[in-house]
Amino acid sequence: MTDQIETASQDTPEGETPAPDAAKPEQAAAPVPSDSTDEAPKSEYQVLALKYRPKTFDELIGHGPMVKTLSNALESGRLAHAFVLTGVRGIGKTTTARIIARALNCIGPDGNGGPTIEPCGVCEHCRAIAEDRHVDVLEMDAASRTGVDDIRELIEGVRYRPTSARYKIYIIDEVHMLSKSAFNALLKTLEEPPEHVKFIFATTEIRKIPITVLSRCQRFDLRRVQIDELSAHYTRIAKLEHADIEEEAVALIARAADGSVRDGMSLLDQAISHGAGKVTTQQVRDMLGLSDRSRIFDLFDSTMKGEINEALELLSAQYSLGGDPAVMLQDMLDLTHWLTRVKLSPDAANDPGVSQIERERGKEIAAKLAMPQLTRAWQMLLKGLEETRIAPSPIQAAEMILIRLAYAAEMPPPGDLIKKLRQDMANSGGNAPQGGGNGGGGNGGGPGPRMQVVNGGGGSAAVAQRRPDPLGVPEQVEQPVYAQMPESFAAVADLLAKDRETTGIAMQVKNYMHLVKYEPGRIEFRPARGARQDLSTQLIKALNGLTGTRWLVSVSEREEGAPTLKEQELEALEQRKADASQDPLVKAIIEGLPKAKIVAVHLPAGQEEGAQEADESGSVYDDAFYLEGDDEL
Repeated sequence: MTDQIETASQDTPEGETPAPDAAKPEQAAAPVPSDSTDEAPKSEYQVLALKYRPKTFDELIGHGPMVKTLSNALESGRLAHAFVLTGVRGIGKTTTARIIARALNCIGPDGNGGPTIEPCGVCEHCRAIAEDRHVDVLEMDAASRTGVDDIRELIEGVRYRPTSARYKIYIIDEVHMLSKSAFNALLKTLEEPPEHVKFIFATTEIRKIPITVLSRCQRFDLRRVQIDELSAHYTRIAKLEHADIEEEAVALIARAADGSVRDGMSLLDQAISHGAGKVTTQQVRDMLGLSDRSRIFDLFDSTMKGEINEALELLSAQYSLGGDPAVMLQDMLDLTHWLTRVKLSPDAANDPGVSQIERERGKEIAAKLAMPQLTRAWQMLLKGLEETRIAPSPIQAAEMILIRLAYAAEMPPPGDLIKKLRQDMANSGGNAPQGGGNGGGGNGGGPGPRMQVVNGGGGSAAVAQRRPDPLGVPEQVEQPVYAQMPESFAAVADLLAKDRETTGIAMQVKNYMHLVKYEPGRIEFRPARGARQDLSTQLIKALNGLTGTRWLVSVSEREEGAPTLKEQELEALEQRKADASQDPLVKAIIEGLPKAKIVAVHLPAGQEEGAQEADESGSVYDDAFYLEGDDEL
């Protein structure tokens, strides 16, 4: 981890001033004279993001709360031993970490200063940290060094005091990339670090850092920079670069930066190169693939008016000029959100950061559209944007989305449509029928309601019959035929077995339910081993559907319950076998066939148990039993 630091500082002994020809990163190297006829080499160009990288807290934009907290901590001496900086890419996390390192190790121009919120920038420590060559400020990229061995190497150096600085500072960028073992190895040192050590972590994925690490750090959330702050910042840089850039072009770059200072600086650098020092709004639009803002207003207005031909022509024109269909839909989506805000709060259009076209056209279009239309447009554009990004032909997908939106724009809200339809049908039901010259028979071809002649007492009357409401239930609905409530638990099993869809539940009821309590509409049972886990739920659903009554089925945890219906059947069969074996005729047969045994017992037709009558042989079973065995009769 120290290879980079040692390489950068090997030619400059600690405590000495660097040679004059050692240029700072933010300054261009002076041209080297040459006696040859070749052209002198030009200084290497430095991108704006590095050239104007903040070196003090005053140069940071959009992070006032963090600067205030650190300022108070430095003044009161309440410095945390570990900081974690989180935010989107390009927001200034690593830059802030280096500024904190300078603030903690600054000794002032005279060499007698202490930690300060305004590092001098001229002392040896400030210059060495700015040039990334300070031996006591170690910067580690966790994205490439994720293992536990890298952290162990870091921990080994923690116990040694700094060589020349006040604090030994470890800056770990993208710390969320460390492995779980690496985090665990760091925990103890992070909890009780030496007084001369400070840790500064930077990450874009704060949720991936273990909570045990976060609880040991002071956290700063670097939020997205507002568009107006970015615009002012980029305008200042453009002036320093002697670039002539239009105000609207700066606003487009700031909007495209999406709160990231570095992203906007890269776009500004590209725009200056693209325009050769003079940057116009149209050049930035072409560079970013954006459509003309006024054209987006025209496109949205034509679509919402239902003028689909004009809308498709505007879309095609913008596409021919290089506009991206997905970006155009994104602009329409942003415009829909803006118009919704203006609809709810008209004062939003008077914000100083709003352009003139947005203020004027926004108020005009928002006044003509209802809130349901805007919300429906938002949903359709949001879904359409996703379709456009995955479609084989984005322009075709965008055209289909505009067509859908145009046809749906004039459609009334569903609630108003249903209300109007019901009102029209109610009005038509009370009017006299139109057409039909057969004396009120109602068989004419007109659209009026049908007529039926009703004979009542001494005459007849024509009664208008309303047509069925297509939005409601039909006038004549076939009522389901429900079964009678079963009087016993066995009747429940029989009822379930008769329906083809509930035969499986019937088998469960018969084989795996120990009845504890039964009354029509309520069952309490203890499930046997092998029963379905959702047996009670399925039984409720089946019985509700068969009987049309709400059932309550509960599981008992205390009562054992009666034997299952299957066990009761087996017990009854065994009892019948035992009774049959005592019958004189059965006894005689079994004595004649020693290997025979009773398999099943059936009573004669028309006889019930308890009312058997013996025949002349004294047997009540008379061919009502079955024997099996190896003997021949």
